[in-house]
Amino acid sequence: MSLGGIAVAIGAMVDAAIVVVEQTHKKLERWQAEGRPGDFRDVVVAAVKEVGGPSFFSLLVIAVSFLPIFALEAQEGRLFKPLAFTKNFSIAIAAVLAITLDPAMRLLFTRLEPFTFRPGWLRRVANAVLVGTIHGEDTHPVSRPLMAALPSVVELVLRFRWLTVALAVLVVAATVPVYFRLGSEFMPYLNEGTILYMPTALPGMSVTQARAALQVQDRMLKQFPEVERVFGKAGRAETPTDPRTLSMFETVVTLRPESEWRKGMTWERLNDEMDRTIRFPGMAQHLLDADHDPHRDARHRLPHSGRSQGPRPDLTEIGRIGRDIEGVLSTVPGTRSAFAERTTGGYYLDLRVRRDAVARYGMTVGDVQDVIESAIGGASVSQTVEGRERYSINVRYLRDERSDLESLARVLVPGPDGAQIPLAELADITVSTAPPSIHDEQGALAGYVSVDVAGRDLGTYVAEAKRALAERVSLPPGYRLGWAGQFEYLERARARLALLVPLTLLIVFVLLYLNTASVTKTMIILLAVPFSAVGAIWLLWRSATT
Repeated sequence: MSLGGIAVAIGAMVDAAIVVVEQTHKKLERWQAEGRPGDFRDVVVAAVKEVGGPSFFSLLVIAVSFLPIFALEAQEGRLFKPLAFTKNFSIAIAAVLAITLDPAMRLLFTRLEPFTFRPGWLRRVANAVLVGTIHGEDTHPVSRPLMAALPSVVELVLRFRWLTVALAVLVVAATVPVYFRLGSEFMPYLNEGTILYMPTALPGMSVTQARAALQVQDRMLKQFPEVERVFGKAGRAETPTDPRTLSMFETVVTLRPESEWRKGMTWERLNDEMDRTIRFPGMAQHLLDADHDPHRDARHRLPHSGRSQGPRPDLTEIGRIGRDIEGVLSTVPGTRSAFAERTTGGYYLDLRVRRDAVARYGMTVGDVQDVIESAIGGASVSQTVEGRERYSINVRYLRDERSDLESLARVLVPGPDGAQIPLAELADITVSTAPPSIHDEQGALAGYVSVDVAGRDLGTYVAEAKRALAERVSLPPGYRLGWAGQFEYLERARARLALLVPLTLLIVFVLLYLNTASVTKTMIILLAVPFSAVGAIWLLWRSATT
């Protein structure tokens, strides 16, 4: 659980106990002023009984307020539900402990009668440490100045009550336009001290080119004094959950502690400096913010993306629409980079065996395919055992013997009579273009446009991007445009909360009415909701503008 969750849990556990302690202290203060009639234990028990019911009821209202959190689903639900569960479990335990354990410990360890044993010095020390003294609010050094100022403040507010109400309403009214200017984001970023650099190149990049570009990028990133280490990857790992091509790079940049950074360097300045320095022609930059969680992005490769779909299998048209969208989004303020997936830009080597030529040499198609598989693609011939580790042994031609069409044409295929026949005599060797990968959404072909947004909130950016696309990009019949990634999750959570927040307020209203039996008192209590949000809204506005 995060530190925030721990703080919330601790706060929930002490809330009810604080109420009981305050009530008990006030009752004991009055009991002491009246000459201590009877046993103080009866005073403690009566105080607990008096506030036990209202305290439990207030905690119930707090628990109900978490109903919208429990209704969240998918990523947002997995992130926020543990906090809500922790808070409510803490509240339930606190409600029980406040009226059971707390009073029992108070009665067990509280002593108000002074000791009378000898010697005198030890008696005075024991009375000072072990015997409690009830200080009134007017005499306590902490609350005395506050209690002295309270009557004057209350009198001033009551004398100018209409002005006070008008000022409060004015503050709320002035906060409303600030609230609508805050924008909207979905998931909070987690500052893990890392930067995820994800440039994307056009399809058709070879292994040699990808490795060279990756090494150059790693060296350039390592030159920054704030960088501790760099680890880059091109292509996909040996797992079906990582469907990436060689043209898609992922580099995790681990930063040094901020105390070791250059003077005046900040996260934002470091991102901007890296973005300006590391530029490769033909590659779209995806330099994610320094407070971006790389594990989060690994689950959502396209955090802010548009999709163009069509029911017809026309990848060429989908690619054209994607490139148009890329051009429009590149002009929208806040776009650090926009890259449309090339749906038809992949390069493929085609080897079509000529059956008549194969038959003329007394061979089969399988004989030729076996050579293509082993000599060009590589075949596993054995396995080496090193302790508990197992490594397969693959055999194929050297890279120089299979790096171009002329070299491939000279690959020799053994015939049944021992003759070595060049591959060009048995097969047609050509290079063709086709989709590097094929995506679908809801049974229809799809193309992705990946957008990296910087310096703007996601909600405002998408709203402006939608207007720009509606004005400058026309979709043919049968094609549609949708928004995915974090904006999709934001819209889903917003639609769900639009129903649950009013329902939760209604439940809270009913609970308060059952406790107060007065609509007026209930409405006065609920007035705290807009007034309590004023400070939070202005704090968010200040954080967004600094």
